[in-house]
Amino acid sequence: MGKLSLKAVQKLTCKKRDAWWTVLLVDPVATRMLIGMAKFKFITPNRVTWAALFVGLGSAYFFLKGDAWSLAIGAALYHLSFILDCIDGKLARLKGNGTVFGGWLDYVFDRIRVLFCALALMGGQYLRTHNELYLLAALAVVFLDMLRYVDALQIYKMRMSMRMKIEKVTLERKRLEEEEAERQERAAAPEPDQPGVVFIEDLLRENPGVEAEVLKQQQGDVVDLHAQFRHRFPWYTRFRQALLGSRIRPHLISGIEFQMFIFIVAPLINQILWTTAVSAAALGAFELVIMYKFWLSTRDFTRLMEKLAPTPPSAGTIAEHLHRGRHRRAGDLGEEGRPETLARQFPLPEQDDDLGFQPYPQPYPQHAQDIETQQLRALPYWVENEGSVR
Repeated sequence: MGKLSLKAVQKLTCKKRDAWWTVLLVDPVATRMLIGMAKFKFITPNRVTWAALFVGLGSAYFFLKGDAWSLAIGAALYHLSFILDCIDGKLARLKGNGTVFGGWLDYVFDRIRVLFCALALMGGQYLRTHNELYLLAALAVVFLDMLRYVDALQIYKMRMSMRMKIEKVTLERKRLEEEEAERQERAAAPEPDQPGVVFIEDLLRENPGVEAEVLKQQQGDVVDLHAQFRHRFPWYTRFRQALLGSRIRPHLISGIEFQMFIFIVAPLINQILWTTAVSAAALGAFELVIMYKFWLSTRDFTRLMEKLAPTPPSAGTIAEHLHRGRHRRAGDLGEEGRPETLARQFPLPEQDDDLGFQPYPQPYPQHAQDIETQQLRALPYWVENEGSVR
């Protein structure tokens, strides 16, 4: 195998935007280690993930000792573990041999590493000082790390749900407009490859150096779910543009920086409690900003959906058929109209309302013996001697 180009490997494996700790302190080392590791076929992304876990557990072992030298060794091992944790994804992108199971394994091992290192770091200091605040600090670190990643996954899920609803309503509206135009003007049928819905975040991801307003003018009809946030904080766009040149994302204190300050900076300076308190406050502040930004996005989404699909006048009120005794009126329609009426009054939820929604399974198909039993029950002698035939 020929020698790999460092710039080519960096361009292929490094993210366009990443945490500042990763960009400045991890990627320069990880890409050089990746070039050497990629030459060996037995080194796979999953094996690198396992190696990152074992190195992280070794870091927890030294954290548990609690003395100054052990804390320094534990901090170095934790940084090495994080570098390996970044290399597994880069190796998968470089060789194209990443798997879904590998992504799940990487995520689970990260949580295990944080749990063991937090308990070992704070537990080691508690055994040395008998200060109960270290036990509370361990609980806070594990809780905040869990909250950060669970909240990120849930916000991502809600954003995808909003995108799916917008795409569905927009495409349905375009289809109805085209059908109306076809009936009125007797025009030809539309081309099968209709353009999809364009979102401003996708355009900004593909064109990181271009402002949102410029992209809107160039593309025309663009869905923007961050309009209110940019309107209320105009300086955010300039701040984001300044960081993009160095691949650093605006979220300066994320789960990565939180872990690095707890498990690397705090042991090196031997100020565990103070560093944990400051890091937790900074992480909480940035998480509140993300929640506020998401709340503004939901308002943009609601306003856009009202424009695309106006809310019916009965919205916000309880339907009449849910009141007591209303369900009996469906019997007046007869057996033929009853199923359609119930389906209209009690519709199933849309699948895009909840990405995890799965409808109830359909009843099992009737077997031949079940059909024969029903036919037997319809005969007169069955009614007269019910239960005698088995």
